[in-house]
Amino acid sequence: MFYKKHKNKTLFISLFKHFMLKLYSKKIYDFTGENMEKLNGTQVAYDTKESLRKDIEENMLNKGLPAPKLVVIMVGDNPASKVYVGGKVKACAQVGIQSEVYNLPANAKEDEVALVINKLNKDKTVNGILLQLPMPDHIDEQKMINLISPEKDVDGLTKLNLGKLMSKDPTGLFGCTPSGIIKILQDYNIEIKGKDVVIVNRSLLVGKPLALMFLNENATVTICHSKTKDMNEKLRNADIVVIAVGKKDFLTADMVKEGAIVIDVGINRDEKTNKICGDVDYEAVSKKASYITPVPGGVGPMTIAMLLRNTYIATMFQNKK
Repeated sequence: MFYKKHKNKTLFISLFKHFMLKLYSKKIYDFTGENMEKLNGTQVAYDTKESLRKDIEENMLNKGLPAPKLVVIMVGDNPASKVYVGGKVKACAQVGIQSEVYNLPANAKEDEVALVINKLNKDKTVNGILLQLPMPDHIDEQKMINLISPEKDVDGLTKLNLGKLMSKDPTGLFGCTPSGIIKILQDYNIEIKGKDVVIVNRSLLVGKPLALMFLNENATVTICHSKTKDMNEKLRNADIVVIAVGKKDFLTADMVKEGAIVIDVGINRDEKTNKICGDVDYEAVSKKASYITPVPGGVGPMTIAMLLRNTYIATMFQNKK
């Protein structure tokens, strides 16, 4: 027996824990559905951050270059935004990225936000600028975003970076959530080329840039929204479904075909259990899907990981000038 070969009980326990972590790390098998594989975004994000931490150390710190610096501008005191910003600051520290948060009052005017952005654009010690969304209703978010220097636009939302994505220009900085979705699929060696993809979201944060990324990977893409006719029929024919509508259990089992790959971008709170959940009826859909992202632990961790990677890429571009 394995245990008899290891008389030291502590060693046995240590080896057993290591074995279980390996088994359930990157490719987690959740037997709620036959042959279904859970896409573990937490593990992919961890691997991405570890690789990034080594890159920063080897390519910057060991060469006497300053660590990258990310500045987050937060207008108001939205509780959810505070949590998200805190997570970003913590993640920055984990990989060796400096971070700073500019807090502006909820009644701050556009001119005040613009003043901070212009100041950070000119500051050569700042490599990445992020506007925490959503902003108060009286502020035009896209107008403020387009004031950010494209080379420091680590959210990939300025007109120039969106244009670079469309033209497949490798010098662009691209959206964090869409990039994270593509990264998960690639990390699990899921072929995108030739797949029929349906995205239920048309925002600049997710749907539109993600559609371009899938097109750049030679997929056939359909974007659905609230005015789409026969949405269920389109979903049932999709090889890959990406859902981001902000509604619990929006995607049900009858809306996907057997073997579909399901990416859940939604973040909701279950009123009955008070737990975080996505837009997918996970228990039912997982019985038909071949791959599926959980919530939490799927796309969310990847969004932050790709933000950190964008900050590093932006810094390297700036250092070459």
